[in-house]
Amino acid sequence: MKNQQILLASRPEGEATADNFRLVESELPALADGQLLVRHHYLSLDPYMRGRMSTAKSYAQPQPLDQVMVGGTVGEVVESRHPGYAAGDKVVGMGGWQNYAVVDGSQAGMLRKVDTTHVPLAAYLGAVGMPGVTAWYGLVRIIEPQAGQTVVVSAASGAVGGAVGQLAKVRGCRAVGIAGGADKCRYVVDELGFDACVDYKQHRDLASLAAAVKDAAPNGVDGVFENVGGLVLDAAMDNMNAFGRIALCGMIAGYDGQPVPISNPSLLLRSRLKIQGFIVSEHMQDWPAALKELGTLVATGKLKYRETVAQGLAAAPEAFIGLLKGRNFGKQLVKLI
Repeated sequence: MKNQQILLASRPEGEATADNFRLVESELPALADGQLLVRHHYLSLDPYMRGRMSTAKSYAQPQPLDQVMVGGTVGEVVESRHPGYAAGDKVVGMGGWQNYAVVDGSQAGMLRKVDTTHVPLAAYLGAVGMPGVTAWYGLVRIIEPQAGQTVVVSAASGAVGGAVGQLAKVRGCRAVGIAGGADKCRYVVDELGFDACVDYKQHRDLASLAAAVKDAAPNGVDGVFENVGGLVLDAAMDNMNAFGRIALCGMIAGYDGQPVPISNPSLLLRSRLKIQGFIVSEHMQDWPAALKELGTLVATGKLKYRETVAQGLAAAPEAFIGLLKGRNFGKQLVKLI
């Protein structure tokens, strides 16, 4: 059997391009005892992958050159030589940018069996997967929202941001999104149920964007779930109440390698703000509670999400570049089958 894979061919200088990737074909090896073969149905594309393409100091090791790109996957076991898995089992793991993966079934954390009776398989890469747990952890453990408080979420139409706002509403908060474009803002309010959404593309300077956030959050901002950084974070900080909390999840404004400063760091002191970065894979003890709530909300139709789906492994590089430029709407996936 043949396997298609996408490797990291070179490291980006500035913006990532399709030339940084290489599509190859390889033979699938025979399974050894304890191994299983997974056919991937979907590949997840996520902003963190851009950081892994660089050698800059980070929380994770750089993606090695000439190796399969790292990435979350969902799929089906097609052959097993491990007693804990059988052909037909649906699984989620980190199979990477490839159609098939040979997995050591005894290695803890490599695979998790999932039930698709009430939750679609692809949702385990989004609302009931790493993005959903990221939303849950940043909101529940760092922002610690109280009913009646206001939570601002940047990249609000994305897989993480959309879940944050809905989880905040479940907890009795006012949810204010920041997103790029009228269509995304309409979706955030009309479909996801946020109370308001600010279109940052209509506000190109800090004074204008901060004023728009103030209009959307007249009682000030108690919590910020930050995915973007730069001007967007500055505008939210300008409106924060005393003892506000900022969950720093992503800084996509700086993923091409340029530093993204905070324009007025004195606000951190003046308003006694807490700002905390986090990596969700370092908090595995919280995943069961998060997945239980997320799975229940999705299965009962109370947590909505949207997906942008590219077709075929060869489409992954351009879809990934589009994700970094905000061209996706909701969770970016690649359908592999």
